[in-house]
Amino acid sequence: MTTTTVSPTESVRRRDDASLHLGLMVALTFVTGIVDAGGYLGLDKVFVGNMTGNVVILGMGAAGADGLPVLGPVLALVAFVVGAGLGGLVLRGHGSGWSTRVTVMLLASYAMVAASAGVVGVVTLTETTQITAAVLTAAAMGVQAAVARKVGVAEMTTVVVTSTITVWAIEFWSRPGWRTLANRRLLAIGAIFLGALVGAFLLTIGPLWPVFVVAAAVGVSATVVGHVRSQH
Repeated sequence: MTTTTVSPTESVRRRDDASLHLGLMVALTFVTGIVDAGGYLGLDKVFVGNMTGNVVILGMGAAGADGLPVLGPVLALVAFVVGAGLGGLVLRGHGSGWSTRVTVMLLASYAMVAASAGVVGVVTLTETTQITAAVLTAAAMGVQAAVARKVGVAEMTTVVVTSTITVWAIEFWSRPGWRTLANRRLLAIGAIFLGALVGAFLLTIGPLWPVFVVAAAVGVSATVVGHVRSQH
């Protein structure tokens, strides 16, 4: 039986890479919280990152619940699926971890988020512009989710929180303790909460477009850090 010995230097490098990727996925989860706040509060109750919300709103809207949209959630859901699917196809066949393709896909997704800022900031905010911005951002979040899956940080999908909360609660109640309470699942929950908080705060002090500008800036910054570190 052959065993592979990992040198101390390689072991440190792997730990550093794992910590870096975890931090970057936390940043991207924060981005999801920001754009979801912008989508729900500024784009007629459309979730652009967490598709569970759209499915629920769509069901209630289809039943005729007053004030709930149907077209926006449907198109956002379709755009997310298309974005995730295309992202998965582009990255298929490449190993887990950060790569140049990961960088390119993320930059393309945040270009779409920035385009959403342009749509809602330059054009008069109508139902058409709201849906256009929602579709662009939802597609971007689909790409981001596909990239997060390829980078392969456990419990860090950047868009799904319900299952993360479920596993966190199960583990905490079965093994109470600080290590179980404060782990990466709590980081994911906290990141999306803080993102939503920031997005909502930006909307209370100004127009909608800065929400998407801030989200794109955070996403691009995280992507640049990931790319630069991956080259070394």
